[in-house]
Order: sequence, then C-alpha cells, then structure tokens
Amino acid sequence: MVDRDWLDWHRAYDAPDSVLSRRLAVVSDRVRDALDALPPGPLRVVSLCAGQGRDLIGVLRTHPRRADVTARLVELDPRNAAAARALADAAGLDRVEVRVGDAALIDHYADLAPADLVLVCGVFGNISEADIERTIGHCAALTAAGGFLVWTRHREPPDLVPTVCGWFDRHGFALRWLSDPAEDFGVGLHRRTREPAPLTPGAHMFTFDRAYSG
Repeated sequence: MVDRDWLDWHRAYDAPDSVLSRRLAVVSDRVRDALDALPPGPLRVVSLCAGQGRDLIGVLRTHPRRADVTARLVELDPRNAAAARALADAAGLDRVEVRVGDAALIDHYADLAPADLVLVCGVFGNISEADIERTIGHCAALTAAGGFLVWTRHREPPDLVPTVCGWFDRHGFALRWLSDPAEDFGVGLHRRTREPAPLTPGAHMFTFDRAYSG
C-alpha cells in the first residue's frame, strides 16, 4: 500500500462541500464552545496530529480569548507543520507553537499537561481500536479537571462512535455534544469530570495504520 500524502489530503478542506470541510466547520464550533465555557484566565491547549491547525487557529484568529491561549500543535509532516505556522503567524498568534514530531509521544505535551482543551482530530479513523482506547486512557492525563476534549472519527461500518463514547465515559469524560448519526463523520465534545490521571513519561499512545483511513 502506498503511503498517503498528507499535504494532498488537506486540499479537501478547500472544497466547501467535502466531508473534511463540513467536519472542520463542526469541529471549529465545538472548539468555540469549549473556549466560551472555560473559566477566565490563562488557557492551555494541545492538538495531536494537528495537520495544518485549521481547527484551532481558524477559531483563535477572531476569538475574544485568543490572548489567553498558549497552545502546542504536534504534526509529523513538516509541510503541514509549516502551513500551520504560517496560519498562526498571519493571525498574530505568537503563543501557538507548532512542533514537528510524532504526535503519539506523550512527552511532547508534558509541560502543558493537564491542558484545558485537547484536540484529537483525524486520529481515531487511522488507528486500531486497541490504540483508540489506549489513547483515550492517556488523554485522561492530558486533560485538566473541567477541561474539554474534541475528537473525530468516521461513521463507516462498523460505526465505532458509540463505543468510543463509552470508552471516554469509562475514563472520566462526560459527553457534552455528539454529531448527528446521519452525518458521514463523527465529532464528539467531552468534559473531564475527574482529576487528571498520572502522566506516563515516554508513553507512545498510538501508531497510524495504513489499513485505516479517516
């Protein structure tokens, strides 16, 4: 199987009627909801497999809490990371850091954990079920008590979205919003209901599998 070109994959965001474009709009709305609901003061945000950072940077560009946010976006593809940096620079977001690296390595986020907002978008459709549950377990350490987490997953058969919601519940996250099952994508917003779990230094949360997509 040929490796996916992740820069080319992002071009679908520019097509207004594409699944990715419609999903981005929904994710962006959930990011706004989270920022609006979090208490006043400094905020920490981390984004796993951030791609070009459109979901977070696109919201922060005009959000009234933009100055409160310190963020780290981790992306393996240096071309997409460069695009994310350019977006952040153009928006004047000097506290949004884009780091090139394996987003599955929890150490990338250790100094910002537990974060007030965690983004796990474009991940769960590309990893095994075991890795999804493992990643959710580690997100319990990445997310502050009362913090939010936004995630995505396709709804192709077998539709794993209800199972993913159950795993989040088991690990101390309460469902706050879930996209309509009639959509061809799943987006979830959860809030951390417990104190953060201990972070495991050196942990590798997941491995992208080319047998999966979305």
